[in-house]
Amino acid sequence: MKILKKIGWIALVVLLVIQFIPTKKNNGEFSSLDVFLNETNPSVKVQTILKNACFDCHSNVTEYPWYHAIAPVNFWINHHVEEGKEHLNFSKWATYSSRKKEHKMEELWEEVEEKHMPLDSYTWTHSDARLSEDDINLVVTWAKEIEKEYKYQQQR
Repeated sequence: MKILKKIGWIALVVLLVIQFIPTKKNNGEFSSLDVFLNETNPSVKVQTILKNACFDCHSNVTEYPWYHAIAPVNFWINHHVEEGKEHLNFSKWATYSSRKKEHKMEELWEEVEEKHMPLDSYTWTHSDARLSEDDINLVVTWAKEIEKEYKYQQQR
């Protein structure tokens, strides 16, 4: 019993200490998405879906929830954002080649169609990121069309 008490106190001290470890925030400007939005021209509805379900983890613009200020949750969220941006960063769209853009659009519609994105761990706390079948169909149809446009550009 004494050992459990010691472990509990140590865990509490560690939890308190890590509250003071700063984390880097992903606080870019929404304007960093302009190239992507202008080039792919999503409808207002698709743009809203992307904002609610994708941009927090796949761009330089993250709207953090209140609980991001609490460690170790902030480390977990930051890890998800960094990992998401490694796979696809809409804010860096201008740096992608046409071939890479085509591939990213293909991955986007596949992940959404197969319901791998957005992640369940994200939609648990972001109810507006839950996609209906209509939302999925809208995004998939739009992304497939954009993918075709990039494929066509490469053939010219």
